[in-house]
Amino acid sequence: MADELKPEVKPPAPKAPPTMAAVPWESDLTRAIQEHFADRIVEFSSYLGQEFLIAKPEAVVPIIEFLKLEAGFDYLVDVTAVDRLDRSERFELVYILYNFSRNQRIRIKSSVAEGFQPATATGVHPTANWLEREVFDMFGIEFAGHPHMCRILMPDEWQGYPLRKDYPILQQDQAWVRANLGIDSAQ
Repeated sequence: MADELKPEVKPPAPKAPPTMAAVPWESDLTRAIQEHFADRIVEFSSYLGQEFLIAKPEAVVPIIEFLKLEAGFDYLVDVTAVDRLDRSERFELVYILYNFSRNQRIRIKSSVAEGFQPATATGVHPTANWLEREVFDMFGIEFAGHPHMCRILMPDEWQGYPLRKDYPILQQDQAWVRANLGIDSAQ
């Protein structure tokens, strides 16, 4: 009888994902970068203490070189991408640099359209070689001037680019799995 008197509990309504609340980032470093690259910088921002700048694609490698030579960002931590399938500049490239002496990271972001070949950063940071190859392997973005642009994670004969949003997760190149592993996919 007591169970009959309890009010029905409804689950809370789903919340929309929060929007990124970036704040403007101003410092001696941003002023120096702005002075050298003026109209090729789109934005300087910080999100939860993570500093980043958004630059035009042709400015990325010169900015990376400037940060290495003039500001001590001598470690290229990562190069990655985000597929923004709904945008005309489909891919957002993200470079993460680190300054050991100041324990500081900076992210450089740049948007590129499908088929655009951003310049390689291997001339500034040799470690960009493998990082850019991973971006190519997963997203299909080729870097102009790269010394050995080929797959690094997926088999050479793999079809497609697994981290693109239009790459069907169930596809997983069933022909390759069958031919090379001798199994039919359970998908």
